[in-house]
Amino acid sequence: MTNNNIDEKIQQEREIARQACDVSGANSKECAAAWDVVEELQAEASHQKQKMSHKSSFENYCDNNPDAAECRVYDN
Repeated sequence: MTNNNIDEKIQQEREIARQACDVSGANSKECAAAWDVVEELQAEASHQKQKMSHKSSFENYCDNNPDAAECRVYDN
């Protein structure tokens, strides 16, 4: 899931959670479960962002310039 897709899914699940709470009440199991789904998606989005931020400047450079001499990898 890409960041855009997960952000859209978070928005959808937030709306579902709000509806569940409106229908079942703020202290209902349904409301709590719906918000748990939102929290899990937010955690996943955070983990994906962390993975992307662990790259060094050189790795980012090579990702953007794979044909650069310093980025080439040779198999022996």
